Amino acid sequence: MYTILALGLAGAVISAITGTIWYSGGTPMGKWHMQYLGFDKLTPEEKAKLIAQAKPRMWKTYSAQMLLSFLTSLFIAFVTSYTVKNGGPASATYYYVIMIWAAFTLPMIGQNILWGTSEGSLAWKRFISDSMYNLITFLIITFVVVSVL
Repeated sequence: MYTILALGLAGAVISAITGTIWYSGGTPMGKWHMQYLGFDKLTPEEKAKLIAQAKPRMWKTYSAQMLLSFLTSLFIAFVTSYTVKNGGPASATYYYVIMIWAAFTLPMIGQNILWGTSEGSLAWKRFISDSMYNLITFLIITFVVVSVL
């Protein structure tokens, strides 16, 4: 059980690192992210003001995101551990993760975009970026869990 919890924590860290790289300003996905947040239309002074306003609550936002990432990673670690302990091939968990991504993550991202404020090609960019970020993160976490177990 402690191994699964530790892997869940490791997965949350992996998710944070992957997200930091994925959405950094030097990547196309980071530029798209700034567009759908509206930052591309702001002056440097307006950006600085928004960042200063967000800083006091940033620890709460990151803590909540780490908790959500931990829950996802914990599930991946649990499913992988359960599969391996019951004689299933560890490689089967990659299939499970892809199916979970397709059945749950894709629809949730799609719903957020449909009912959100992103429109036109920006909505498609956001859908592609966010869904691919999740898939890649899930697969990296799965690889780490399979390697440890």
